[in-house]
Amino acid sequence: MIKRKHSGSDLTIFSEMSALALKHSAVNLSQGFPDYEIDERLKKLLAEATMKNFNQYAPMPGNQLLIENLITFNSHRKIPIEVAKENVTISPGASYGIYTALAAILNVGDEVIVLEPNYDSYVPSIEINGGIPVFVSLTDDFRVNFAALGKAINHKTKAIIINSPHNPSGKVWRKEDFDQLAELVEDSQIIIISDEVYDLLTYDETEFYSAFQHPKLRERCFSIFSFGKMFHITGWKVGYVLASEELTSAYRRIHQYLAFSVNAPAQYALAKYLEIFKVEENRKSMQLKRDFFLDAFKDLPFNIKLKAESGYFQIMGYEKISQLSDKDFAVWLTETAKVASIPVSAFYHENRDTFSVRFCFAKKEETVLEAVRNLEKYLM
Repeated sequence: MIKRKHSGSDLTIFSEMSALALKHSAVNLSQGFPDYEIDERLKKLLAEATMKNFNQYAPMPGNQLLIENLITFNSHRKIPIEVAKENVTISPGASYGIYTALAAILNVGDEVIVLEPNYDSYVPSIEINGGIPVFVSLTDDFRVNFAALGKAINHKTKAIIINSPHNPSGKVWRKEDFDQLAELVEDSQIIIISDEVYDLLTYDETEFYSAFQHPKLRERCFSIFSFGKMFHITGWKVGYVLASEELTSAYRRIHQYLAFSVNAPAQYALAKYLEIFKVEENRKSMQLKRDFFLDAFKDLPFNIKLKAESGYFQIMGYEKISQLSDKDFAVWLTETAKVASIPVSAFYHENRDTFSVRFCFAKKEETVLEAVRNLEKYLM
């Protein structure tokens, strides 16, 4: 029998809850994918790419126009990120980017600190590459406990995985957080792997700050982004990685033997779309979806512990509804109330009971309203 190479589940919680939603005809607010149409211009650009014969292998680092447009795009942020072509590699999705960054730096027995709750692909990616995950919990309001993080660092620590904007909470790191992180790792060789896939989706005037922007972290980090989240095209599975020239070279040594290159017509379409994409319009549209969701749910007996500052998701407590474990509650909610969510315990390595679930608000208004009607039948 083939031995397992990681401690993750055979079926991720996202696949499990989506399958359960399908089985019970439930409204699926579990997995983080939009159910609304993407920009028609992006569809046309993808078709244009095939007509212009972008149908063969793209260059290993990425389509030249896409890389050039990313350099321009990042220089035009509110807080500019200065990037050269030697810093950018196009990847087949952000999870791949995180995996490949780990593969580039890890040796067997190296420790990688994971701040939990965390996205479920981090730990298997560490373990498959021979690393050992070391867990440090965020505070109850999803801030970093830098004292605990400092205690977890030792001579075996090779990397720290951070995530801002954060999934599942929507919490966003401030520059002061990056200052504290930089101070902790200053006299070490520790690499920072920064999952930044919700970078453009921050709300209520909250500003995004990248690890790659920080002068003391820039040379020791991989910052990982997702066009799937930027443009609401999760099925395209295209992202990009920013790193120093040295770390980019290490990353590409692995990348060229895994994927080698990324979907060529998609790269052309993304490059051209960056030239017309309106960042603020996109951000406001998603903030309206968050606000619509919160307003629609306001009379239901959930407890909003922290309004999402970013991303696709809102965590809600259900202490007024049930004393079931969050996994059992999420299953009951799907089977009985016909609304699927994700138990927040799934983002912890010990599956601790959190009495809270995560809902996705990146949905059409009619989808959210259908979920509310279903919930009202059983919770009101």
